Amino acid sequence: MRCISVYTDSFELFSDLFEQVIDLQLGENDEREVEGVIVSDSGEVPEHYLERMSAKPEVVVMKDKTRGITILQHGKVFEILLPSQEAAEIVG
Repeated sequence: MRCISVYTDSFELFSDLFEQVIDLQLGENDEREVEGVIVSDSGEVPEHYLERMSAKPEVVVMKDKTRGITILQHGKVFEILLPSQEAAEIVG
């Protein structure tokens, strides 16, 4: 899974930027500013990362089932977990 970090604690702002962030063509470890919010590609994360993070009580887990995207929110960061290329082809 590829992880994109969005550094804000505002769900409303994150929600407004979500589609723009998904459409960004970020390279690995690339960082950009989108409407005053830092967005960075954190590279690939292992499958067990999602399991480990979802078990923590301070982590909110949201899913976009149609695209296979999982969003983790904790502290002042949202992490968008995108399926690998192979998984994306299976999902749709």
